[in-house]
Amino acid sequence: MKILHVVRRYGPVGGMERYVWELTRELRSLGHEVEVLCEVCLAGKPEGIAVHELGQIAWRPRWLSLLRFGWRVARWLKRHPHPGWLIHSHERISVHHVTTFHGPPFAGVFEKPFWRLLSIRVLMQLYLERRELTRPHCIVPNSQVISKQLAHYYPQLAGKLAVPIVPGVQPGTMRAWRAVPTSGGVIGFVGKEWQRKGLPLAIEIVARLRRTRPELELWAAGPQPEEIRHLFAGWQGGYRLLGWSEQSRYAEFDVLLHPAKAEPYGMVISEAMAARVPVVVSDVCGAAAQVTPDAGAVVPLDASAERWADEIEKQLRRGDAPPQFVRGWNEVAREYETIYRNIFEADLK
Repeated sequence: MKILHVVRRYGPVGGMERYVWELTRELRSLGHEVEVLCEVCLAGKPEGIAVHELGQIAWRPRWLSLLRFGWRVARWLKRHPHPGWLIHSHERISVHHVTTFHGPPFAGVFEKPFWRLLSIRVLMQLYLERRELTRPHCIVPNSQVISKQLAHYYPQLAGKLAVPIVPGVQPGTMRAWRAVPTSGGVIGFVGKEWQRKGLPLAIEIVARLRRTRPELELWAAGPQPEEIRHLFAGWQGGYRLLGWSEQSRYAEFDVLLHPAKAEPYGMVISEAMAARVPVVVSDVCGAAAQVTPDAGAVVPLDASAERWADEIEKQLRRGDAPPQFVRGWNEVAREYETIYRNIFEADLK
């Protein structure tokens, strides 16, 4: 099959971007002809994949940036027609056969006060989102959470929704099994967008646990230390600010804590489980669907700090390592193959 992927930034530089990066490389390994259309490639171009860069566009205002990118894509395809190719988009464009939806629908704005709708930004974002969803043959959510949200806000499009295809995970260094000292342990938090991913709540939860585990530490990875140091103003030690690193430190954690307020999927959750680290996550994380009882715990976002602390305490006291979470990107690519074949057979012969 011939597949053209469209993404603004091509490279393993974010959750969505890694999804596209890994998927396109696996599709090429499976023998398909793959090309990528993007603003910019942020990594070495993979062998055997033609990457077409359109040039960077100012990112603000976001709606205008998305609109301009869509125009560039449409113009490029007019100049470089790809008959017989399937166009798989990850962006707000209008000339695609498949779209993968990586984040919460912007239509959630309808749950807010009506005056929030009274801006060109909101109206344009709603227009771009609806256009992205109405044009293709198939909409692929990247988690069950996103699937439910799309079905709720766009019930007329529910027939286009495919079964969610969740991200794969690269196996890394696994945590060697060790019993956690009764007075200590290491709780890991990972996420650049620390407010949305729940760092203030994580700090409150760990502070409560430190009353009975005085040597317990919270390690925060992702944000730059100067961004979040003020959140620990009342602490006398007991934390480490790790900043951002390409190399994960999951194997050094005893538990991953991810009390996100909103999380379409949450790659850090599956990555931690792949490293055999127990996880305690909020129920609004897309990856919560992959958290089995022997892998950790899923806690309602509105639960008390005491309830969160109890669930973490259970994981710190566990007597065995969780099973390793395994989901290769090859598996993701094969799930997309099924979708592509159905479209080719029906419409692109």
